[in-house]
Order: sequence, then C-alpha cells, then structure tokens
Amino acid sequence: MGYNNFGGFGGANIGNLMRQAQKMQEEMAKAKKELEESEFTSSVGGGMVEVKMMGDKTLKSITIKPEVVDPEDVEMLEDLVVSAVNDVLGQIKRKEQDAMPNMPGMF
Repeated sequence: MGYNNFGGFGGANIGNLMRQAQKMQEEMAKAKKELEESEFTSSVGGGMVEVKMMGDKTLKSITIKPEVVDPEDVEMLEDLVVSAVNDVLGQIKRKEQDAMPNMPGMF
C-alpha cells in the first residue's frame, strides 16, 4: 500500500492544494488592492462636516461648512470631526470584513 493511498495526500493532490492556495492568495491580494483604492465618505451634522478616506485609511479630505464654525463652540466642531472620522473608519472596517469574512486580521 503506497503513501498515495493514505488520506488522498498523493503528489497530484498536493499539487492541486498548492494551486488552490496560490489562487486564494491572488484573490486576497486583489480584494485588498480594490479595498485600498476605494474611497469612503462620511457626512455628519446634516452635511456640516464631511470626511473622505481611502480604503488604506489615508485621509483624503475634511470639508467643514463655514456656518458650523463657531468660535464660542469649538467643542461641537471637534465632536463632529471625530464622529465623521470614526464613521468612515467603521465603513472601511465593515468592507474589510465583507471582503474577507473568513480571514480575520488580513488587512
């Protein structure tokens, strides 16, 4: 009884597993690249603050409407910016999880 008969781990099967692993690795790399090149936007405060971020978590822009800038209430503006940034990061995290649900920590 040869080694090839035990559990299907013959040379052909190992080669097949290697090809499948290579294909999976290529698909993961493609998904990661697509995610990193995607743009995510969050708008808070009725559109008063908007944040755009790339999927690789590079901040692209922050837009603040002049009417939300109140020197007497800087804290509100700070809270809106924090909220928008956290929201856009949450969007990216959800997209990562959707792209790789069985691969935790891939990105």
